[in-house]
Amino acid sequence: MSLHKAQNFWVGLTSRLNSVGQWIPPLLIRLILFWEFYEAGAKKLKGNNWFSSIQENFPFPFSHIPADVSWFMAAWGEYLFAIMLLLGLFTRFAAVSLLVITAVATAAVHWPANYDSLGELWQGYAISSSAAGNFKLPLLFIVLLLPLIFSGAGKFSLDHLLTRLTGGDTSHPIQSDFISKGLMLLVIGLPLFFVMPTLGISLMVVGLVLMAADRFITPTG
Repeated sequence: MSLHKAQNFWVGLTSRLNSVGQWIPPLLIRLILFWEFYEAGAKKLKGNNWFSSIQENFPFPFSHIPADVSWFMAAWGEYLFAIMLLLGLFTRFAAVSLLVITAVATAAVHWPANYDSLGELWQGYAISSSAAGNFKLPLLFIVLLLPLIFSGAGKFSLDHLLTRLTGGDTSHPIQSDFISKGLMLLVIGLPLFFVMPTLGISLMVVGLVLMAADRFITPTG
């Protein structure tokens, strides 16, 4: 096989994989996250409120919200936003909402109370009840939510159908500017705010600065 044919084969292969990638991977991510959050929300709706026993562990501003209100928001949030993920309806909003719920839960329940180094912190990347923490599952959920926030629900979704019906652009054109980079830092800084406040706030501030400065930095053509 000549180099030119090999290049054409590779381009054709990656193009087809990219096409399938807009259908299958987002759907599978939505399905697994739907089940995890739906199950957690359904259990809360049927169970007893135990948030009062960990009220002092909640990060700001949720530490100032009554435990009954936090329980209501968490239970119905996990339940309803999970269904939205399943349908692929307003997916980015649902994913950001679940990102906040997961980050707050991580800070309140799964994050180690104290650590002296990143190496010691990383001991909490486990499924256990030890003092080192057990943030493995919530971290995986956060990582799975990020593609839905940045790339959307994919083509097998109500979001894609609604975009087509309303005459919107379904090709998802890539726009790289300081606003997009600022949005990236805002999304990443948001969950970090609840477990590493200084780092989270710093990333979000830089993100806001980039977004505000875009009109002065990006050429207008």
